[in-house]
Formats: sequence, C-alpha cells, structure tokens
Amino acid sequence: MAKYILKRLVMSLVTIFILVLLLFTMLRFMPGSPFNDEKITAIQRANLYAKYGLDKPLPVQFVNYLKSMLTGDFGISYVIQKNMPITELLKVRVPVSLQIGAQATILGSLIGLFLGILAALRRNTFADSFATFIAVIGVSFPSYVFALAMSYFFGFKLKILPLLYSNAFPLKSTIMPTLSLSMFAMATIARFARTEMVDVMGSDYMLLADSKGISTYRLIGVHALRNALIPIITVLAPLAADLMIGSLVVESIFSIPGIGSLLIAAIQFNDYNVVMAVVFLYSIMLISLTLIVDILYGIIDPRIRIAKGAKQ
Repeated sequence: MAKYILKRLVMSLVTIFILVLLLFTMLRFMPGSPFNDEKITAIQRANLYAKYGLDKPLPVQFVNYLKSMLTGDFGISYVIQKNMPITELLKVRVPVSLQIGAQATILGSLIGLFLGILAALRRNTFADSFATFIAVIGVSFPSYVFALAMSYFFGFKLKILPLLYSNAFPLKSTIMPTLSLSMFAMATIARFARTEMVDVMGSDYMLLADSKGISTYRLIGVHALRNALIPIITVLAPLAADLMIGSLVVESIFSIPGIGSLLIAAIQFNDYNVVMAVVFLYSIMLISLTLIVDILYGIIDPRIRIAKGAKQ
C-alpha cells in the first residue's frame, strides 16, 4: 500500500507539472495582456513588461515562475489588486469558499446518503418515490436557481437571512449559499446510494448474512453500506473539489468574496498570476481528494488492498 501511495504521489506531481506548463503557455498566447489600458503608451507598456519579466523568452519566464511557485510565491497581481502578492489576495478569499464548499459537501452527502438508503429499503413505496423526486429536482435545476429562489423568499420576503454576504454575520451569510450548492450533491449521492444499496441488498452474500440471523442494523450499517460506499466515494471526490472551490454564479448572486469571483475577474483582465494560482489550488485539491479516495478504497474493501499489493 505504501508503494502504491508513493507511486500515486509521483504521478500527481507529474500531472500538476504538465498542467502548470500547459496553462502557463496558453495564458501567454491569449489575446491581449494585463496592461490593456488605452492610456498607457507603447513605451510605458514595454517598461512594464520589462519590470515584471514578461519580455523574456517564454521558457525563461516559465522556469522563473516555477522556481517562485515552489517556494510558495505565486507572484503579484497585475490588475485586480496592483502589486499585491497573490498569497495575500488568496488568504482572504480561500477560507470563505472552502467553508461554504465544505458545508455544502457534508450537508449534501449526509442527506443524500439518508435519502438513498431510505429509498432502497422502502422500494416502490411513497418514501422511495419522494426520495427519487427530490433527487430529480436536485439534478434538474442548477444551483443558482435554488440560490435565487431562497434569496427571494428567505432574504427579500421573510427577511430572516441576509441577501448578500456580510462579514458582520459570516455564519448566517453562508446558510443560503450552502443549501443551494448542496442540492446537486445531495441528489447525486442519493441516486448512487439507492442504486448501489439495491444491488448490494439483493446479492447472495447479503441473503446469506440475513439467513444467519444478523440484526438489521448490523446488516445494513456494516455489510450493505460498506460495500455500497465505494462507488459513492468515487463520485464524491470531484464533487467535493467543485463545491469547495466555489460556484461562480452562486458567489456572484450572494456577493461572496470567494475565489470563484476572483477567477472570473482574473480571466477577464488577463491577470496571469491570479489565474495560475487559483487553477493550481483547484488542481491540488482535486488530486489530493482523489488520492484520499484511493486510500479509503483499501480501508473500506480489503480486496482492493490485496489486489494492489499483488500488482506490486
């Protein structure tokens, strides 16, 4: 297992390197530049390029950027917050997006898992139909639709929750964004949980365990759920990364100072360093969660651990 984890770490580092290289190259070939102000003369623009090292050959720029990035220095912002270090820019925004994303992931996963198990155990009943209906609604409507609906009813009409994000009420301001983002996660988990639980509950080994007189709680909680969790965790990893990095539209609706809105602004203004830093952060998060999923596989299902050991 240790060799497998080490191998995956090496592959992850290679993947990140290739991603950074491709993104760095594509950004440099995009039309325009960070200094598109019409008031800037050609000489002033050339001086700015020389000041920030953008006049050097592309390979030299990439090597210099890579060296700085390895020390935790992502450079400075050219446009959004001129000359502000990217780390300072992210320090304020990342915790907000991570908090809302983590809350949405946990809430959506718990409710989705409950609905999926309930639907599987009560097949072809009202509970099954209700859980399926909720799952279809959650998948069919984008998160911003729920965000707008909740903003209208709970923020504008009832006035029990703040319409826009406020630093004075940080926790209260995350309730509506969390609920709107969690709907898709809840629906996805519920659908997968129901399908997997139905398959597991109808398998031969579950029928055998039931015939031995094992309690219903142990039968479902230990045997059925453990085997059903493997494909659910597979779906949850990229889903969690998407939610934690922030929804661009939802952040805009509630004026959340997260990294989603920061990424949009950076792309619009060709702020290369900011785009690179946000995408790098997203890649690290996605790859880390995928690695955690692989490790969880071995914990949940010993057969996977044995298979990996045999391949080594």
